[in-house]
Amino acid sequence: MTTNAYSPEELKKVDPVFGQISFDNHEQVVFCHDKDTGLKAIIGIHNTVLGPALGGTRMWNYTSEWEALNDVLRLSRGMTYKSAISGLDLGGGKAVIIGDARKDKNPELIKAFAHYIDSLSGRYITAEDVGTTTPDMDLIHTITPHVTGISESLGGSGNPSPVTAYGVFMGLKAAANFQFGSDNLNGKKVLVQGIGNVGETLVKHLVENGAEVYVTDINEERVEEVAKKYSAHIFTGPDLYSADVDIYAPCALGATINDDTIEKIKAKVIAGAANNQLAVEAVHGKRLQERGIVYAPDFLINAGGIINVFGEIAKYDAKEAIRRTENIYNTTLEILNFAKEQHITTNQAAMRKAEQRIEAKKNEKK
Repeated sequence: MTTNAYSPEELKKVDPVFGQISFDNHEQVVFCHDKDTGLKAIIGIHNTVLGPALGGTRMWNYTSEWEALNDVLRLSRGMTYKSAISGLDLGGGKAVIIGDARKDKNPELIKAFAHYIDSLSGRYITAEDVGTTTPDMDLIHTITPHVTGISESLGGSGNPSPVTAYGVFMGLKAAANFQFGSDNLNGKKVLVQGIGNVGETLVKHLVENGAEVYVTDINEERVEEVAKKYSAHIFTGPDLYSADVDIYAPCALGATINDDTIEKIKAKVIAGAANNQLAVEAVHGKRLQERGIVYAPDFLINAGGIINVFGEIAKYDAKEAIRRTENIYNTTLEILNFAKEQHITTNQAAMRKAEQRIEAKKNEKK
């Protein structure tokens, strides 16, 4: 056996997990490694006051393990607020697998990861996310019951993407109503950034409701396919953030609203499916408020997916999942009005409402 010895100077250079800027009183962080399959994964459990932590597993080719840790910490925290504000009896958790899903994912790796989920005895329940699929969840289900979003043939709710997109659409309409005085999208210019499963379905809803939709994605073939399918426009401008549109819908990865982009944005509403859209919540949420741009908090309006898979736990059907997802419209309006009344950002308003519910549950348990 060999050990690594570090000098005091070297140890000072190693940032502790608890010192991570995204660490926010997380209850548990699990580092998973399986030598035989090459699995490297991290499970973040942020808060379980309201119930077991539920959140998807993302497989992404991170540039470093610290980047992966930062992502899982931010995403799991977001899931806490998402479940709380949606009225679900769930806590917040998330998992990331480090690797390229197109090249590195295989059944043995997924099953190895499933054993780590099972070892947590239900404190963390997984679902699909970027880089994972319903068949992956079905495979995990052969190892552990602590998984949602499995195929309907196995008694699950299937792919949650359509319901996620419907919730984003409801939140977008509510934000438009708040900003423009009407939720009629006829003629409104909407830029959808990222047209994966959720983004494509959002495009469909927008086009069907009369919006003039522009699409952009790093996958040019996908852009052409979706634009043709729904008669949408392909965005061709030099900078998508300065696009002359009414609504910007980020549906790819997070942190697109940052120091480099925020002053360019011409849209008057930001409402999309991406998680953690604000690079620094306090800074960029405040700046959007100052600029008069209505931001629909991502963890509020993209909650349709978790509402859908929660049905597998709470035993409600697809019809009830849609009814609950439609209520995102009312909740979004409530949050936007609350923010206006309290002179706080919309993100702060949504977090405050979520924290109030968590605190009330804590007090019940005392």
